[in-house]
Amino acid sequence: MSHLPTANAPANGSVSVPAPRGAGTDTEVVPKAVRRRFTAEYKRRILQEAHACGAGELGALLRREGLYSSHLTLWRRQQAAGELTGLSAKKRGPKVDAQAVELARLQRENERLQVKLQQAEAIIAAQKKLAELFGATQALNDATESLK
Repeated sequence: MSHLPTANAPANGSVSVPAPRGAGTDTEVVPKAVRRRFTAEYKRRILQEAHACGAGELGALLRREGLYSSHLTLWRRQQAAGELTGLSAKKRGPKVDAQAVELARLQRENERLQVKLQQAEAIIAAQKKLAELFGATQALNDATESLK
């Protein structure tokens, strides 16, 4: 490999290295990237602006907002799926099983009703005992009155 002088190389034979991009800016590396999250309102506004863009203006919009064309593609699909479901924030994490939630609700209701049933049966049993006592005393009172 020969080191021939080029138009960009200095005459003394040393290689010039251009200054890094943004040399005057802060180049601190963030330890962990943070995922950007866009609100449904922001998505709607950007889609409206993109729809209103003329020839060559869409790229300027994307650069200004720091977005990619794939964002618009995804958001348009979401919007086509429905305003409320397509652009609303999606809940992350494990999906909730609707049947399991309903089963748990019914089990709690069943336990609550079992407790109420036991209380009602205890009250009925007490009422029966009282009725027997008062019924027996009433029969004694009737018998004593008839003897007089």
